[in-house]
Amino acid sequence: MKKLGYAVLGLGIGMAHCEGAALSENAELVAVCDIDRARLDKAHALYPDATLYEDFEELLKDTRVDIISICLPSAMHADFAVRAMRAGKHVLVEKPIDITPERAALIEAARVETGMTCGIVHQNRFSFNIAAIKRAVEEGKLGRLILGTFAVKWYREQKYYDRGGWRGTWEMDGGGSLMNQAVHTVDLMQWLMGEVESVTSTMGICNHNIQTEDLTASLITFKSGATATFVSTTCAYPGISTEIDLYGTEGSVEADADLLKTWKMRDDEDEEEEEEMLARYGKGNRYAAEQEPGVLYGHRHVVEDIILAVRDGRDPEVMPADAIRAVKIVDAVYRSARAGGVKILLN
Repeated sequence: MKKLGYAVLGLGIGMAHCEGAALSENAELVAVCDIDRARLDKAHALYPDATLYEDFEELLKDTRVDIISICLPSAMHADFAVRAMRAGKHVLVEKPIDITPERAALIEAARVETGMTCGIVHQNRFSFNIAAIKRAVEEGKLGRLILGTFAVKWYREQKYYDRGGWRGTWEMDGGGSLMNQAVHTVDLMQWLMGEVESVTSTMGICNHNIQTEDLTASLITFKSGATATFVSTTCAYPGISTEIDLYGTEGSVEADADLLKTWKMRDDEDEEEEEEMLARYGKGNRYAAEQEPGVLYGHRHVVEDIILAVRDGRDPEVMPADAIRAVKIVDAVYRSARAGGVKILLN
């Protein structure tokens, strides 16, 4: 079977997409595009057979290209994804899908209009420990979920925001610690706990010279009756943890990013399952991948997923409608905080 032609637009995080495409047995990295010549030169050194483009319109004319990863500043995602799909290209869009629900909806509308395949990068769903937690929730092992605690306690120097000129701006980044760093965990929260009913939030700029926030704190209620707290910050020196904790009537699980920390289930007759789960998933993705060879995670997983989705004529694992849910929650947090912590109901 002929390999699909893959291209990457934006060579920051886009370099991870380049690696995924280059390593795929089902695709070939045929082109990269960026307005920064130094980034193009770096990509050329690693992937000399890929054609270099500085003009997106020229990339769209390349008939070898079947799929384009859109890896630009967040507020540019909808514009370029829509243009790509209307030009007959399938797309994989980096997180967040865009910076407002309205702009994100343009991507879904273009997908429906054109019939092209469109996937969104929320790769943390496919960390080995998170996949195991999702299975436990779906199988009812935790019983009825009561409480979730989520905290993205990261750190960024001021130079991180100064570099590139778009981070920490409402116009291009769409937010700060929540929209940029914590949107993956927002996605995991709603994916694991279900549909959000309301959000009550506060936010502030505590330790950076930016337009947006570097700290949020929220109380989240779910239509199931469960409750969660959610904290995001880029002020936790030197970068502490990403807490993903679920507590139900029949069990509790706790994780720090890709490390499983706690696995306690009431129906376990002995401690064998707990010991097995912690041994398998308590050391992170790299160790777990050694135990499950052939199973991909991270950007390699989502890049391979969009390739196989196009090849097999199926939907990718994370669709625009899935990713829009996370942006709606982030938007509600910001609206609540700006209004002095009023409760925002999600529809």
